[in-house]
Amino acid sequence: MATENRTAAVSAAEELMAEGRVAAVRVSKETLDPETREFQSITILNLGVSEAPKKKKVVENQDPLCVSPQDLYTVHARERIGRLLEGWLERKGATPFELLHRPDLVEELEASGTDLQHAIQKVAIPEAQARGLTVHELIRTFSSLVERAIDRLLKDCRRGGMPNLDKEGFARAAERVSHDPERAYLLGAGVAASIAPARSWSEKVSRLLDLADAAPVTGPPRGLALQTVEQPLAEILGSKSGLDNIIGLDLDLGGQLAAMTRLAACDTVDALIRAEPSVAKMMPPLSEAATRLSKWLAADDFASVRVAIAKRVVRELNGPRRLRPSDASGEIEVMRGLAMTLTAAAAAGALLNVEDVQAAFVQRSRMLVTSDFVEAYLGGGERSAREEIEALVWLVENVIGGANKRQAGRYLSAGVSALRFEKEFRYGPDTAAVKLQKLAALQRAVARGGLAAEDYAPIQAKIGDVGGLVEADARLIPTLAKTPASAAQKLLLLLRLAAGETAPAGPAADRARQEAMRLVRQDETRAELAANPERMDQVRSLISQLGVAA
Repeated sequence: MATENRTAAVSAAEELMAEGRVAAVRVSKETLDPETREFQSITILNLGVSEAPKKKKVVENQDPLCVSPQDLYTVHARERIGRLLEGWLERKGATPFELLHRPDLVEELEASGTDLQHAIQKVAIPEAQARGLTVHELIRTFSSLVERAIDRLLKDCRRGGMPNLDKEGFARAAERVSHDPERAYLLGAGVAASIAPARSWSEKVSRLLDLADAAPVTGPPRGLALQTVEQPLAEILGSKSGLDNIIGLDLDLGGQLAAMTRLAACDTVDALIRAEPSVAKMMPPLSEAATRLSKWLAADDFASVRVAIAKRVVRELNGPRRLRPSDASGEIEVMRGLAMTLTAAAAAGALLNVEDVQAAFVQRSRMLVTSDFVEAYLGGGERSAREEIEALVWLVENVIGGANKRQAGRYLSAGVSALRFEKEFRYGPDTAAVKLQKLAALQRAVARGGLAAEDYAPIQAKIGDVGGLVEADARLIPTLAKTPASAAQKLLLLLRLAAGETAPAGPAADRARQEAMRLVRQDETRAELAANPERMDQVRSLISQLGVAA
C-alpha cells in the first residue's frame, strides 16, 4: 500500500503479521529528489523473513583471454579456434593443432583474407559485449595477436629448427627437445608435418598411432611424445567428420554411438557382449583403424581422447536425431543396448559418470513417448491387440525418468482399456486356458515395468477384469470342478489359477480360490493328499502364496 500516514502504514504491517496472512512485511519511506528525479528509500520497519543480502556484482577481468602467441596453443584456445574456423578446417581436412604448427596452412589461411577476418570478428563481438570494450579495440588486439603468432611460426620454420620426424625418428626427436622450454611447440610442429601427407582422417589416425608406437619407452620424453600425439588425435575424434570416418560412414546414429562406446571402452563392452546377446546383436564391428585405436584407448595414455568421444556421445544422446529413423522397434533395442554399455563403462570408470549417462537417457526417453513415435512403433494397427500391449510393456520397461514412465503408462492403460483388447481375448480363437495364461503373463509384465504402484495397479485390475470375462464366458472353473480327474489334480489346477500362475489376479482368480478352498475341505481330497506327500507339498506351497494357512 502507499500512504502519506506513517502510523497507518506501520499499523497495517503489524496487523498483517499478527493475522499470519503474510510471511514478512516492510515499511519504507520514499523521498523524491527534485533534481535527479530519483527516489531515496529508508526502511522504517522490517518483520518476518529477513531479506537476503544482495550479491555484489563480480567485476569481470578486462584483460584479453589470450595475450601472447603461446596462449593460442592451450586446450581451450584450440577448441575456440576449431569452432571459429570449423568450415575452413573441414575443407582443408585439418585440425586446429595442425593449423597452429604447419606454416603451409597458416599461409593459406592468411591468404584467404575473409575467413580469418570473420573468425576474429566472431570472437571479438561477444567478448566486447561481455567486457564492456569496443569491438574495434578487441579486433585490433586479436589481429595483432594472430599476426605475431603467424610471424613466430614462419620464422621458426625458416630457421629450420623444427624436428623432421621422418628423418630423425620420433623417439630421438622427443628425447632431443625434451629439455627445451618450447618442447611441446617444437615436437608438435614435427607431428603436424608428419601427418600432413595423409589424405583422410583414418590415415591421419594411423600415422598418429604409428608415432605413438615409436614413442620413447620410458621417462619424460615418452610423456611428452604421447601428450603431443594426443592433441590432434582428440581433435580428430572430437569432430563429426573425423570420428565418422573412423567408425564408418554407413552407420545410423545408433550404430555410431554404439561404435563410439566400444571404441572408448573396448574391454568393458567386449565383456558385456560375451555376457549379453542383445548387446552383441546391436554392436557394430570396428574397422581395423578403430580396433587399433581402441587398444591404445584402453590404457591411460590418451585420456583426453576418451573425453572427446564421451562428449560426442552425450551431445548426440541429448540431440534431436533418431537413433534408428526407419525402425522404431530397433530404436528401443539400440537405446537399451547403449544404456547397458554406457552404464557398464561408467561403472568401470572408463567413460562417463553415471549421473551424466542417466540424464542423457532421460532426455532420449522423452523422444520415445511422443505420439508420433508410439504410432510408428505400434505399426498403425498391423499388430493384434495383445501384441500392441506387449510392445507397450516393452516400451515402459525401457524408458527412464518419472514423467516418461507415466506417459508410457498412459499409452499402456489406454490400450488395455480399449474395447479391441477385450473383444480379442473374449472372442479370439484360442482356448480359455490359453487366453488366461497370456493375460496372467501380461499382468506380471506390467508390474515389472518400473511404473509406480498407483499407475500400474489400475492396468493390472483391468487385465484381471478381462480375465474374469474370459473365464465366465467359457465357465472354465465350474467345468474344471466337474471333470472326472482326481481331487488332488483338480485342486492343483485351481490353486495355480488362484495364485496368478495360469490366470490373472482378479475375478477369475477369486473364483478359482473359492472353488479350491471348497475342494480342500472335502475329506476325499485330504485323504488323497495325505497318501501323496509330494503333491501335498505342492498344495501347501500354492496355498501359502495365497496367504491362506494350510
